Amino acid sequence: MKKIDFHSFGMSDVDDPEIYAAIPLGEFMSSPKGQWIKENCKDPMYRIRPDNFNWGNRIIVYGEVEDIAATEYYLKWHNV
Repeated sequence: MKKIDFHSFGMSDVDDPEIYAAIPLGEFMSSPKGQWIKENCKDPMYRIRPDNFNWGNRIIVYGEVEDIAATEYYLKWHNV
């Protein structure tokens, strides 16, 4: 199993980042890359961290996949 940070995006400083992150997360998970994650990652998760460079928050989508799926991910999505 390999843990991968699949995607991240920035968000401004808001009162409740969980609520404000819901729509961009839903849109991402509906994209072709998000669909691949749903098919290959048993439990995709996200975390919200302070973004010290932009005075806001950074949302990171991550999860664990099998080694063969990790290879496919890096070949298909790593630079997209």
